[in-house]
Amino acid sequence: MAKTDLHTKLYSLIQKEISELDISQAPKYLYEPYTYAMEMGGKRIRPLLALLACGICDGDVENAIPSALAVEILHNFTLVHDDIMDRADTRRGKPSVFKKWDQDTAILSGDVMFADAFRQLEFYGENSSFSKEEYFQIHKSFTESTITVCEGQAMDMDFVNREDVGHLEYIDMIKGKTSALLAGSLKMGAISAHGTDSQVKALFNLGMEMGISFQIQDDLLDAIADPDKFGKRQGGDIYEGKKTYLTILALERSNIKQRKFISSTLSDNNSTSEQVKTVLEIMDDLHVISDIKREVQQHYESAIDSLNEFKESEYKQELKNLLIFLKNRDH
Repeated sequence: MAKTDLHTKLYSLIQKEISELDISQAPKYLYEPYTYAMEMGGKRIRPLLALLACGICDGDVENAIPSALAVEILHNFTLVHDDIMDRADTRRGKPSVFKKWDQDTAILSGDVMFADAFRQLEFYGENSSFSKEEYFQIHKSFTESTITVCEGQAMDMDFVNREDVGHLEYIDMIKGKTSALLAGSLKMGAISAHGTDSQVKALFNLGMEMGISFQIQDDLLDAIADPDKFGKRQGGDIYEGKKTYLTILALERSNIKQRKFISSTLSDNNSTSEQVKTVLEIMDDLHVISDIKREVQQHYESAIDSLNEFKESEYKQELKNLLIFLKNRDH
């Protein structure tokens, strides 16, 4: 996706604000990993969404910066703790906090990031241009997003050892793990612009639909994308035995023989290319791939339709361009 002047401007603003975060220098053991985690980069999509939501509601983008910082600090906190749970050595091509320091340091530094994310929201309680109700709604949205992210992560962990995961449960997991913070970012940005109830609701819906479509599209691309573009072999999730929207739906639709073959392939640590190819063929025969393609498009269309609530502006166009780009991505 080609970066517009607006995207470049907002991204630069986010980077500037992150670099100027008031992170203490002592104790070094606590705060150095926090600074390291925030400087590791990333697309900054969640703070960008907060600023775009503020702009599309005719607000002063500067007022959305505390919300943008809060969601980005929280997001990076979840990554620090995810790496502990996954025993991950790298993050964004660099040593993870867990690897560079140790588990205790990663836990404690993550905890202070979590607290500091909430501290950013004090701006709305101290600023007289925001009502008590608006401050409450921003804080409530952030708290609910945080809890829902944790619930989504817990569901994902629970799925690993379960054989009876349903596709609707999987969607609920995505709503928590992926959609919640995207939707929360947009909602907080809208409230920081003093947006109307209908505007806040429309942007929250956009974020939920965007998260669902992105994740199931990712699952789909694992099965159908060009490996050279996608960066891993076709059916990689099947080789790894992962539960994805495709495998769950295929298991629900399959007959006894098909179900047995899919399950045995997923549980086989040394699945062959022929086994994986057969699983993909079963998915195709059961219309899993075609139905999920259609579902992805429907979720993106619902997200795009949410923009009908707003008048034309560069912020609306930026959000629309982002959704169209994601909708049409092939890797």
